[in-house]
Amino acid sequence: MASGGVPGGQRSGSHHQDLLLELEESQPTYSSGRPPPINDDDLMREYEEDHAYPRASTSYDDFIGGRGGSSGRGAGLPGGPGPPSMSPYPQSGGHGAYSQTSGLNNYQRYSDLDDFPDDGQSAHDYYNSGGAVDDHPPPVGGKPRNRNSVMSMGGGLVGRAKNMLGMAPEYSEMDLPLTEAGARTSDHPGAGAGDQAKGREKRFSRGKFRFGFGRGKVDPSTLGPRIIYLNNPPANSVGKYLDNHISTAKYNAATFLPKFLFEQFSKYANLFFLFTAVLQQIPNISPTNQFTTIGPLIVVLLVSATKELIEDYKRKTSDGSLNHSKARILKGSNFEPTKWVNVAVGDIVRVESEEPFPADLVLLASSEPEGLCYIETANLDGETNLKIKQAIPETANLVSPSELSRLSGRLRSEQPNSSLYTYEATLTMAAGGGEKELPLAPDQLLLRGATLRNTPWIHGIVVFTGHETKLMRNATATPIKRTAVERMVNIQILMLVSILVGLSLISSIGDLIVRSTASSKLQYLFIANTNVGKQFISDIFTYWVLYSNLVPISLFVTIEIVKYYHAFLINSDLDIYYDKTDTAAICRTSSLVEELGQIEFIFSDKTGTLTCNVMEFKQCSIGGIQYADEIPEDRRATVQDGMEVGLHDFNRLRENSKTHPTKDAIHHFLALLATCHTVIPERKDEKPGEIKYQAASPDEGALVEGAVLLGYKFTARKPRSVIITVDGQDYEYELLAVCEFNSTRKRMSTIFRCPDGKIRCYCKGADTVILERLAPDNPIVEATLQHLEEYASDGLRTLCLAMREIPEQEYEQWSRIFEKASTTVSGNRAEELDKAAEVIERNLYLLGATAIEDRLQDGVPDTIHVLQQAGVKVWVLTGDRQETAINIGMSCKLISEDMSLLIVNEESLEATRDNLSKKLNAIRGQKDGGIELETMALVIDGRSLTYALEKEMEKMFLDLAVMCKAVICCRVSPLQKALVVKLVKRHLKAILLAVGDGANDVSMIQAAHVGVGISGVEGLQAARSADVAIGQFRYLRKLLLVHGAWSYQRISKVILYSFYKNIAFFSGEVIYESWTLSFYNVFFTVFPPLVMGIFDQFISARLLDRYPQLYQLGQKGVFFKMHSFFSWILNGFYHSLLLYFASEFIWLWDLPQSDGKVAGHWVWGTALYTAVLATVLGKAALVTNIWTKYTVLAIPGSMIIWMIFIPLYGTVAPKLGFSTDAKRMYFPQTYHHIQEIQKYNIQDYRPRMEQFQKAIRKVRQVQRMRKQRGYAFSQADESQTRMLQAYDTTKGRGKYGEMTSGRTKGALGEGLRRV
Repeated sequence: MASGGVPGGQRSGSHHQDLLLELEESQPTYSSGRPPPINDDDLMREYEEDHAYPRASTSYDDFIGGRGGSSGRGAGLPGGPGPPSMSPYPQSGGHGAYSQTSGLNNYQRYSDLDDFPDDGQSAHDYYNSGGAVDDHPPPVGGKPRNRNSVMSMGGGLVGRAKNMLGMAPEYSEMDLPLTEAGARTSDHPGAGAGDQAKGREKRFSRGKFRFGFGRGKVDPSTLGPRIIYLNNPPANSVGKYLDNHISTAKYNAATFLPKFLFEQFSKYANLFFLFTAVLQQIPNISPTNQFTTIGPLIVVLLVSATKELIEDYKRKTSDGSLNHSKARILKGSNFEPTKWVNVAVGDIVRVESEEPFPADLVLLASSEPEGLCYIETANLDGETNLKIKQAIPETANLVSPSELSRLSGRLRSEQPNSSLYTYEATLTMAAGGGEKELPLAPDQLLLRGATLRNTPWIHGIVVFTGHETKLMRNATATPIKRTAVERMVNIQILMLVSILVGLSLISSIGDLIVRSTASSKLQYLFIANTNVGKQFISDIFTYWVLYSNLVPISLFVTIEIVKYYHAFLINSDLDIYYDKTDTAAICRTSSLVEELGQIEFIFSDKTGTLTCNVMEFKQCSIGGIQYADEIPEDRRATVQDGMEVGLHDFNRLRENSKTHPTKDAIHHFLALLATCHTVIPERKDEKPGEIKYQAASPDEGALVEGAVLLGYKFTARKPRSVIITVDGQDYEYELLAVCEFNSTRKRMSTIFRCPDGKIRCYCKGADTVILERLAPDNPIVEATLQHLEEYASDGLRTLCLAMREIPEQEYEQWSRIFEKASTTVSGNRAEELDKAAEVIERNLYLLGATAIEDRLQDGVPDTIHVLQQAGVKVWVLTGDRQETAINIGMSCKLISEDMSLLIVNEESLEATRDNLSKKLNAIRGQKDGGIELETMALVIDGRSLTYALEKEMEKMFLDLAVMCKAVICCRVSPLQKALVVKLVKRHLKAILLAVGDGANDVSMIQAAHVGVGISGVEGLQAARSADVAIGQFRYLRKLLLVHGAWSYQRISKVILYSFYKNIAFFSGEVIYESWTLSFYNVFFTVFPPLVMGIFDQFISARLLDRYPQLYQLGQKGVFFKMHSFFSWILNGFYHSLLLYFASEFIWLWDLPQSDGKVAGHWVWGTALYTAVLATVLGKAALVTNIWTKYTVLAIPGSMIIWMIFIPLYGTVAPKLGFSTDAKRMYFPQTYHHIQEIQKYNIQDYRPRMEQFQKAIRKVRQVQRMRKQRGYAFSQADESQTRMLQAYDTTKGRGKYGEMTSGRTKGALGEGLRRV
């Protein structure tokens, strides 16, 4: 893997770059070990800007806890050896106020904003001077700090308006440079520094602008350190820190009106009607009543405002449930329950197992030995492995509330920032009559968003709360998203306005011509002395008002109501209701529902989204014989040609362990599973016979549970031994040495003195590393390889197990080598330990293999397959390792055996460019040769992706990715997830959907056009930030194929019909009475589009699901193309002209009545109004696909309402003084054929063809040997020996539930020195 190499170095085995398909990756050079100590002079020289040494890049994998390049594996990082405060980049030439986050020479400021220049008394000086605090800090604010001058906003008129309304883009790490060039440009002093400083001053953040009032808020990360006093709330209240309240709502009381009005009047139709309403208030301009436009416009805005308030209220309610979660705060000498929102900086809190952390905490003590605790960060970085955090020794004994209440001192912490993986602070405590400063590092930081696992309780002090927590500093404000349909409607309205302006100009010019040429005939109008210029302007405005009904005023409110009901239908659909967790679908942003029918790319997280994050021990191969828990009937063991083939059940395994020739192999196999691991057994007092296994990775937990299932029960752990129970008898295995797992070794070995007195090496790991270390005489290798292929084709995660007996003399020699390696202090201890392990891990005897299922959510493979049939490309973006990601891709049918894997796993910029270039050129060459391209999948790791997102390389990467049927990005950070989405969004005209379930997916969800959150076990952060929340990934199928397709088709029809009915109603004269003119859009023709938009179904739900190819109609925009708009407009003009001239011909001589009066203007207008209404309602009846009771009420009902209304209005109003298809036949679409199938229930013979295709795919899988196989071992690269030697589970817990360390004081001191 990429993380195993020397950062910045060239990979070994580069000859593989000449191949298109790198199915076998060469082992990268492994170089690690702690660097030699650096004195203060070296550090000062290192961080001087004048000594900008070039440094090697490091990957995200390395940075968060892998190997720190040349600085040693994990140096200075959580769980890594070496002092926490030591820089992992001893040769870098960065600036002290920056922290590494990207691996590309990008030192990011602790500040979340770049618009604060470094000053000599800021955090820069604090950190570079070793933490010294100036007693006289400079005043905050002042002229240099004022970044809120309106003249310096920039961005043009619209940009300034957005900033003034609080809608400037929120800060995100996505705005930071990712490249070395970018970092130099933005941060490195030198030429152009002054220009850069000016540029920074011009940048503007809405977080500090309050609609032009008040001073700007100073970014806290530019200040000195944060001083937090222990058990002193009054002193901490002086700091005026943010409270622990979290809000994801779009509006508040102050911003609702400006934000809402800005959003509404960014729609050109509303601007148009606002301008028209203003014109109508001018005397002698409007030919109609002055309230006929402003009244309906106010109604439209009120309806939209009500909808926005309802949706935002739901967000606030969701936030409230989180803010009112229960926490425990130390008050006096007891922990008292309180709400999360009441947790404040400086509070000491108690968090118990399976609970999330309410804020960012510094770990003081835990129930585990030496202050250890386990946390799960899947909600932050997607990693499912449990991370180990450890309190400093001086506070690890503070297990009782009374001891905590007597704690005094202060904590000097860095200011809030967005770096998840760095932390610097010091804790000052009373010691020996004086004060002692204790350094704190990321090892002691517990972040909000993480969850405490496998640890009964911890005590911690709150350092950051609310929106100052690192999780929220990485979040972005809820964006305002606009759909492609809405943007096209804006363009179409501009076209109609252009037509209106053209007609107004023609009419105004015609009026002037008539006035100048026929004024003598029009003396009764008194137009002789007309001012031409003034009259021209007046005419334009008059005709503007007269022709304004070209644009439907009810269009947007109709769309809003239709979308709201679409969201209601989604929320009410029982097919996408998850009963196990009582989770219904929630459409939080109804304005995006039609885009659910146009999705072309889906970006999905893996853990918790595709998988349940539950590992199950399914099968194993021991001595060349397969065993399984559940066996299909067609795979049960049978005898063929004198040999047993097939699967045996676990009962047969238990029998074989007693009498079969392979009983010794079975014993060692199960003993290895029960002893070779880092699992801790936990017993509870209320259930002493029940054991709960605390596993740092779900894989290890599944293996131990599998051993228990087969009769080998792991019962206790001591610092130097492991106890297991077999057939009711205890056996103690003396632990002599541990050769730890890391991502380069891909294996773990333990040396035991077994109960029979013999020394054995038990080894488990990936098949590629185990098989090459076997002795020559291993008879079961071929059979085991065949079984591994079968497991891999089923998508199971495999692991090989091997052992060998070690002679006493050999062990004595090796133990001296191992002891010497473990005490190395020259900076390459990890490398020496690896070399020592290589000496003992040889000539192994293969015992067999295990197969673990990372259980997928129900229906995931079928859902992905159907979505791919619908033309949707699925990309998986995960923080997991490459092997794990490939395995899951196999099991969820994202990639199949007949696909060629294009693996990009490079360690330098040039290598990545060469790899991408060669693959892309080879594919284009194949394409020119006519070779099928739909059989490739791209797999790229986080380090290579960082380089691939470079400006000069991103297009090459994207071209390669879109040529593949599937893309898997592994070991990616939350930031990289969002950047990949933004890359596709920027270069392709496609609608994107992102789906995830953790806080690490929020930036990706918000970057996509549509964000979908899974309400899963990782918390509700993603679901709260998403546009749609669902309970399971499989519900995407109906959400897109049915609800999405319906919404897109319905809204398209509503928009086109709304344009049509207004064009058909258009006339160039004041024919209609003013109020009936206004009622046309808001009363008489409002119900047909509403009913069509809510209830119409162009295809039934069953057939839309049965024929997923119909979804491509939405992707191609078939129902809402520009030519569709013009065809409806021309049809409307045609009907308008026909109706006008026909009615004028009938009323040519005013139709004298029997009483001698003439019918005249108003009778003509009323009759024409009736004819237009009958025409547009008839059109609605023709385009309706399905008739319901609501359709009958809306279409014929509207006509009946008009016939009742007009005589009543004509009688009452004067007394009150209130008024002085050929296309379907000749050019059928795909869905027309499906409609015929639906109508006549035509039999579908496709299932037979699908069965045949499945059989063909199965044959191909058998014929093709799989080259990439993952392994079920996701243990973190942390000090496993340190953890194992801390536990003695044979001892009971103390009064407060704490467990004392199993190490003696001497051993503890030695362990601390080694670490």
